Amino acid sequence: MRILIVEDEHRIAHSLQKGLEQERFAVDIAYTGREGYDLASTEDYDLIILDLMLPGMDGISICKELRKNKIHIPILLLTAKSQTNEKVEGLNSGADDYLTKPFSFDELLARIRALLRRKGTVVQTNISVDDLTMDVSRFEVKRGGSSISLTSKEFSLLEFLLSKQNQIVTKDQIIQHVWNFDADILPNTVEVYIKKLRDKIDNCFPNKKQLIKTVRGFGYKLGGDE
Repeated sequence: MRILIVEDEHRIAHSLQKGLEQERFAVDIAYTGREGYDLASTEDYDLIILDLMLPGMDGISICKELRKNKIHIPILLLTAKSQTNEKVEGLNSGADDYLTKPFSFDELLARIRALLRRKGTVVQTNISVDDLTMDVSRFEVKRGGSSISLTSKEFSLLEFLLSKQNQIVTKDQIIQHVWNFDADILPNTVEVYIKKLRDKIDNCFPNKKQLIKTVRGFGYKLGGDE
C-alpha cells in the first residue's frame, strides 16, 4: 500500500517515512503544498498524511481541490494544538480524520489502518488464500505450515497480491502500490520480483497448487481457483 506524506518539517516527514516503511508501506514525501497536491492528483495513493500549515498551498486548500476534482483518497490531517478552528474547517473540506502534534506513532498507525478499512482496503492482520497464510503484524508467511523467508519488497508485493486475490492486477498497479514514486524501476522489475516470489511460494512446493498466475497481455493473479 502506498502513502503520501505532505509535511514541510523534514525531520517529521523522514521519521514518519522510516516508521511506515518498516510497516511495509511504500511512502512518498512532498515538502510543499503545491508539490503534495500535484502528486496527490496524478498518482495512485491509498492514503495521504497532510499537514495543515504548508508553504505554497495549505492543507485545507489541498483538501478542497482534491474533493472538488472527485479525488476521494482518505486524508489524515496533522495539526497543532492551537488549530481547533482549522481542524473543523479541514474536516468540513473533505479530510477524513486528524491527529494533533505531538502524537505517538502507534496512534498514527491505528488511524491509518482504520481509514484504510473504511476505504475497503484489505488491512487484516492475517490474510490467506488456499494454504498460504500471511501474518502482517509478525511479517510471517507460511504455506502448509512451512515458513517462507521473504525480503521486505517481496513481502509488500505478496501483501498487495493477497489484497487483490482472484483479481487480475497490471504491472502498473503493482508499481504504483509497492514502489515509491522515485524508485528506480526498470522495465522488467515487476517480472523479476514476481519470479522471486513464485520461486518461494510455488516452485518450492511442486506438489501443491500453483497460486501465482500470469494472465498474458494483462498482468498477474494470485488465487486458489483453478
